[in-house]
Amino acid sequence: MKKVIAAFNMTLDGVCDHTTGIADEELHQHYSDLVDNAGVILYGRTTYQLMQFWQTLLQNPSGKKSMDDFAISIDKIQKLIFSNTLKDTGWKSAELVKRPLEEEVMELKQQADKDILVGSRSLIIQLLNSNLVDELQICIHPIIEGKGLFLFDQITDKIMLKLIKTKSLSSGATVFYYEPIRE
Repeated sequence: MKKVIAAFNMTLDGVCDHTTGIADEELHQHYSDLVDNAGVILYGRTTYQLMQFWQTLLQNPSGKKSMDDFAISIDKIQKLIFSNTLKDTGWKSAELVKRPLEEEVMELKQQADKDILVGSRSLIIQLLNSNLVDELQICIHPIIEGKGLFLFDQITDKIMLKLIKTKSLSSGATVFYYEPIRE
């Protein structure tokens, strides 16, 4: 059974707005590697629509290798989109999922030959609250935003975590790898 890995960026004060953070070559390479080693990534509608930006770089590369490589990686991976409002994904490697998130994840865990990534705040919260995340990878950027959407404000119960490794980026951002402690 493969792992469900929740991966997300946030500021030091917990804000997870996509416009904050340090999106440099090293960060893009980090996420390209993560995506290249997974079998599927799960998105909610909002994050999925933000990720569609990367489709534009497939047709009109930016000239920045790390960004163009990430665009290729995100294009190749299968994307499952959880939305009640989208009618079409507009991306060959993406499909809409109509059944409940927890049900889909349980089946994916049984069938998957590679890890399952979760890349949307709303889905990460639901899966953490359902005890279905096996690894949490949080990239904390050395920024205090002061306002915005907080990553963990919808958690229903305390979740104890075990730090399994860290990865420091030259920007000052650090990726913390945690496993939930299950009793």
